[in-house]
Formats: sequence, structure tokens, C-alpha cells
Amino acid sequence: MMWLSGGFVFRRGTSVYHRLDPRVKLLISLLMFSVTLMVQALYQLAMVISVMVAVAAVATVLRRVARTMLLTASFSGFIFAINLLATGNLASSALYAVRFVAIVVSTSLFFITTSPDELEQVMKTFRLPRDVVFAFVTAVRFIPVMMLDTLQIMDAQKSRGLELEKGNLLKRVRNMVPILIPLVVNSVIRSGELAEAMESRAYGAVPKPTSLVKYRARPVDKAVTVLAILLFALTAYSFYFLLPAHFP
Repeated sequence: MMWLSGGFVFRRGTSVYHRLDPRVKLLISLLMFSVTLMVQALYQLAMVISVMVAVAAVATVLRRVARTMLLTASFSGFIFAINLLATGNLASSALYAVRFVAIVVSTSLFFITTSPDELEQVMKTFRLPRDVVFAFVTAVRFIPVMMLDTLQIMDAQKSRGLELEKGNLLKRVRNMVPILIPLVVNSVIRSGELAEAMESRAYGAVPKPTSLVKYRARPVDKAVTVLAILLFALTAYSFYFLLPAHFP
């Protein structure tokens, strides 16, 4: 579980992609997300995913992206089954299922290469309310902590004889109660400690606090931005006017 979910957690890297301005990385993810919604055929979606894989290779996070794809495979299978039962169209159902994987990969590429501090600065750039920024960034920071707590509680309860993998669905749901209660208690305690830390640092005392870090676009950031926009425009034009929706 931790191996799979680790595909969504940020780890500091030294690649060229990691060193890009976080606003540029956000733009790239948004453009890939938009192209994913534009595709009308599976082979077009395969082209988009191949670009995402290439970006992941440049960012040296290819293995972590593979984890993301593996984790979303089960959800995409559920989407495929639901669409197939509803429409009976095999190609359309496969397109929706694979599109879901591509959407998750396009967003995870930003989060696994951008630190929470950078994410906070990007959100402040858009003039979002400070409380909203703080709440979102705090949630992102606590994702790996919550996952680690969950694994530790599961191991502790298994050592006490709790069987999570046996029994019918109803019994398995009931067996999750000894996992959820300690997890909720730990979360409440941690939120109280966080509130005390915020008060000790006078959070909210200044209406418009200044920022220690201010990002300035470098020439390489501007070049990557122009290249990404040009590729997006070319891809959108090709999908709508040059490439057929299906193979002839």
C-alpha cells in the first residue's frame, strides 16, 4: 500500500524538471490535463500518455509514475465496467477508462515534483485567500503522515489478532473500525498540536503577510513555457483537424 501510494508523495530531486519554476510545472500539467480531455480515440490517448511518460523520464520519476498508473488501474477497470454496462460500446468504455489514468498521471506529475512550499507560493500567486491556501497545503503535507499512521495501526492491530483479509464484505468493513478509530484520534491530536503551533507563531496577526520567497521566471522557464504552449496548440489542432477520430 505504501509502495503504491508513494507515487503521489513529493520527494526532492535534482532533475531539470524539478528545478523549473513551479508555475511552469503547473502549466505543463494543466495543458496535459486539457489535451487528455480533447482526445477522441485510443491511439490519440496513447500519444498523450507517451508524452507524459517522456516528461516523467526527464524528471527521473518514471518508476513513481508507474506506481500511479498501477494504483489507478483498479479504478479505471471499474469505470470501464460501468461504461460498458451502460453503453455497450467497447471502444468508448476503454477510452474513458484509459483517460482516467491519463488524468491522474497529469496531475500527479505536478505534485510529485513540486514541494508543498512551492505549491503554497503558486497558490499565493493566484491571490487565493490565505486560509484556503494554508488548509490545502496542510492537507497535502499530512497525506504521507496519514498513510504512515494507517500502516502502523494496521500492523499493530494485526499483531493483536485482527484479520483484515478474511470474511465477507460486511465483516471486513466491521474489521476496519479498530483501524479508523485510532487514526481519527491521532488526527485530532495532531490538529490540536498544529493549532497551538500556529498560535505561537501569531498566525493571522498580520492582514497581508509578506513572503520570504518570490519566484522569478528564468530564461529556461520562459523557453519551456513557450514550447509547452506551442505543442499544446499543435496537438489540439492535430486532434481536431488532421488526425481522424478512429483509424480508417
